Amino acid sequence: MAQAVEEWYKQMPIITRSYLTAAVVTTVGCSLEIISPYNLYLNPKLIVQQYEIWRLVTNFLYFRKMDLDFLFHMFFLARYCKLLEENSFRGRTADFFFMLLFGATVLTGIVLIGGMIPYLSESFANILFLSNSLTFMMVYVWSKHNPYIHMSFLGLFTFTAAYLPWVLLGFSILVGSTTWVDLLGMIAGHAYYFLEDVYPQMTGRRPLKTPLFIKALFADDDVLVAQPGSERFAPPAQDLHQD
Repeated sequence: MAQAVEEWYKQMPIITRSYLTAAVVTTVGCSLEIISPYNLYLNPKLIVQQYEIWRLVTNFLYFRKMDLDFLFHMFFLARYCKLLEENSFRGRTADFFFMLLFGATVLTGIVLIGGMIPYLSESFANILFLSNSLTFMMVYVWSKHNPYIHMSFLGLFTFTAAYLPWVLLGFSILVGSTTWVDLLGMIAGHAYYFLEDVYPQMTGRRPLKTPLFIKALFADDDVLVAQPGSERFAPPAQDLHQD
């Protein structure tokens, strides 16, 4: 059993494995009181005034208590992050990392701006961690890339993957969970899907381009490199994009 789990873990693509590991280690560390959640949550005042920049990252790593909800989100993180990285972003690890970076930036921006809007500021002030929202964003993007896959919800009914985010949103309402987390993930996911897949088809322009310094971090992606005295360039990775 242990060997099977080890093989499953080792076969995960690099981004999925890294994010899952960081999330589990952070959440377990907080549960054992080795790490304090108070040092991790998103706090604009502490980020700006005390230069606690790490909060921009750590708020995406903590998934609250280690309970059934934690296992539920770890399953979705491992499954849909892995499916995206191995299929839609196969051979495009830098693009996948950039997608997560874009999503994290959009989610953080929404919370910060929402906290300054009257009548909404109180609701946004209660959003301290965006880990669940980022996971939901990945589910949303995967559903857009695989809209015709048939799925079953707890064996009760079947539906196509295009409706998966809405099914999960309905389930959150049913069990009394806050829907803000899911809605934020859907907004970030749709923003990425529109700018990456819809807008380029409409205009022929692609506003989301992975920076070269990010591409240089991942060996499986071609990087645009000029050789001295040569006009030859490696092909950009986005030309290989297939859904």
